Amino acid sequence: MRDQRQTGAVEGTIVRRGDDGYEALRTAMVWNGRKPDRFPELIVRAASERDVSAAVRLARSLGLRIAVRSAGHSWCGSPVRSDSMLLDLSALRRHAIDPGAATAHVQPAVTGRALAQALAEAGLAFPVAHCGTVAVGGYLLGGGLGWNSGALGPACRSVEEIEAVTADGETVRCNERENADLFWAARGAGPGFFAAVTGFRLRLHPAPGAIATTTYAFPLADVEAVCQWATEISHELEPTVELALTLATAAPFMTDATPRPKVVTVAATAFAADLEHAADALRPLGHCPFADGAVHHREPRETSFADLYETADGLWPPRLRYAADTLWSDAEPAALLSRLGDAMREAPSDRSLVLAPFAPASHDGDLLRDMAFSVLGETYAVPCAVWDDTSGDEANIRWLRDAMASVEPLGTGHYIAEADLTADPARPERSFRANDWERLQSLRARHDPDGLFHGYLAP
Repeated sequence: MRDQRQTGAVEGTIVRRGDDGYEALRTAMVWNGRKPDRFPELIVRAASERDVSAAVRLARSLGLRIAVRSAGHSWCGSPVRSDSMLLDLSALRRHAIDPGAATAHVQPAVTGRALAQALAEAGLAFPVAHCGTVAVGGYLLGGGLGWNSGALGPACRSVEEIEAVTADGETVRCNERENADLFWAARGAGPGFFAAVTGFRLRLHPAPGAIATTTYAFPLADVEAVCQWATEISHELEPTVELALTLATAAPFMTDATPRPKVVTVAATAFAADLEHAADALRPLGHCPFADGAVHHREPRETSFADLYETADGLWPPRLRYAADTLWSDAEPAALLSRLGDAMREAPSDRSLVLAPFAPASHDGDLLRDMAFSVLGETYAVPCAVWDDTSGDEANIRWLRDAMASVEPLGTGHYIAEADLTADPARPERSFRANDWERLQSLRARHDPDGLFHGYLAP
């Protein structure tokens, strides 16, 4: 029931704890099948950008803190906080592309798949998220490690301007000239950003004329040798080739063995002007000294963003239960992944996996400046526990924590957008360089002195 004296100018949907439909809506706020045991007092589904300002003023009048959601892809359900307002921006999904200026204006709930498709039709591209259902709002605020980031940098590097509603309910424009400090924070602060972003202006890039991929899968026992080989060839690859290792159970198309074995997969994706150049960019992977021992090998072949997203959909189906964490490291990939390979052998679920991309945010230091987003190591790994039902919660979460503990001594920090913020109170601070963390705290105190917007989730 809507009380106009309290809801004021909010035109979208407002649901209070205890209302009919509250629990269904609360659980829908998180894409993960594992729902957090946290209960907002109020869920506001904004119908427009104007609604966001009204919702901020409403929260202040009710004495509620605010957590913001774009599409609910946070592994740990960060937007769902108890005793607060959950401000849902999922209806803000418009985008407008200016091909002549090579820019786009996008609202926070536009998904990577929708944006990539629209840009391809205009001959343009953007380093969108690897999973097509991830919305740009949380993705860009967290930095954005997406397709072709090795060449283009983290996605937030290609953000030219944002529009945001601050803690006083005012809408401001932020770029390198106006409200530059808020703009700096918006490019990497992640779920601890102290405003609600309602729009992004993106700098676009020429679309690749062709995309090609190649894949090897080897027995998990070979993880150390495979890592050493992949590390060597990574130095021969152009920045437009995305190289990643995955530790997982072999996919059905890889082997007929029962049960399917654990494997280490080497996958490379090249973005190039044409298929000939894409194939040439992948050529260093054609000389694997132990290719005869591969469980599976797929020669370079042409693909598309649609195909890439179809593959990602297979890795992250909805309604399953997920827990993930991240680690930056300066250790050799072989040292890091040999420990995580040991963990994979003990994984209670065959769906669990470890992702380890090479240079996910680019080696080009010029692409990593003047933003809150912090690259904290040469090596990067993402262990993911994936399972089916509540009976596996304890075992799978314990496996993830144990896997992280095994490599923590090699760690230099975490990636704020995908870190398990419920694992350790130090996760947020360890996701930024020390001076960047101090600057973020100073800016929060200046722009949101009353703490209206929730900070980082904690255990």
